[in-house]
Amino acid sequence: MDKKKVESLDPWAKPSGGLLNWLKDHGRTFNDTTLFVSQRLASSLFVWFLVGIALALPGILWLAQVNLQAVGEGWQGRAGLTVYFETGVNAAEINTLLGDLEKIPLVEKTSLTTADQALKDFVSQTSDARELRNIVANLDENPLPASIQITSSEGADFIQLEGLQRQLRAKSQVNDVVIEKTWLERLRDITTLLNRLGWIFGVLFGLGAIFVTSASVRLAIESRLQEMLVLALVGATRGQMRRPFIYFGACYGLGGGIMAVMFLALILNAIEGPLQALLGSYQVPIVVRGFDGKFLLSMLIVGISLGVIGAWVAVRQRLHSAQFV
Repeated sequence: MDKKKVESLDPWAKPSGGLLNWLKDHGRTFNDTTLFVSQRLASSLFVWFLVGIALALPGILWLAQVNLQAVGEGWQGRAGLTVYFETGVNAAEINTLLGDLEKIPLVEKTSLTTADQALKDFVSQTSDARELRNIVANLDENPLPASIQITSSEGADFIQLEGLQRQLRAKSQVNDVVIEKTWLERLRDITTLLNRLGWIFGVLFGLGAIFVTSASVRLAIESRLQEMLVLALVGATRGQMRRPFIYFGACYGLGGGIMAVMFLALILNAIEGPLQALLGSYQVPIVVRGFDGKFLLSMLIVGISLGVIGAWVAVRQRLHSAQFV
């Protein structure tokens, strides 16, 4: 039997070259991979689950950072102050302060909320409104103060707002003055923190995904070690010996990316209600940004990349120790 006939009988023999043989080899490897994974579906699901968790946490931190940044940008230009009066302040003193505020160039617009209106709004936003009304009816006086919402002129900076805050706090009828932009500064700090945590957890959990995939591929190598010995004897190339396990890693990474997307969808669905209630109180519409096709594709690509890296590490270590490569 001549050499060409031997090569035709051995599907793992070193290919004679050409794009067609290369494609056939990859197609055969892909079929073997799907068969291997389907025959071990339980263990594959376990790997997908672990890789999915490793990708989901950095993903949700990234989405939180993007949406917090969007909320902060949406509130730019609305910076101002809220003046809280002492309880029991009469209407004349409130009107006097309103008149003084209208003369300040920094103030663009004012909005008065009386004590009665504040109590009415508080009762209407409470789930136990009936019981709360009974409690309020038994009170001798309204416990909530009147307040004035001040919208600053465009271009006002934080230092100017602090100066106005100190000026208003000095008045005897004023209990407290809150700069509404303060929470925006804190929001930026939280956004920066989430961004850094996302990178840190991304690296840590990315390494975890690589280790999980590497361990799984190593088990696959051990189960096919005798087969690898035979392939080495019949002249299989290094690429042919590595290729099935690289495909395993890519499959594990792809499944992990799909699981991560499913986890993120469940998380966003779970927090939609509370998030709607929170942002609705600030008249901010709920629009989840970042969870789009580009993000989903990125999650899949990252999952596949981590799986391939983990598989390459496992193949490199195990086959080198067995002196195959």
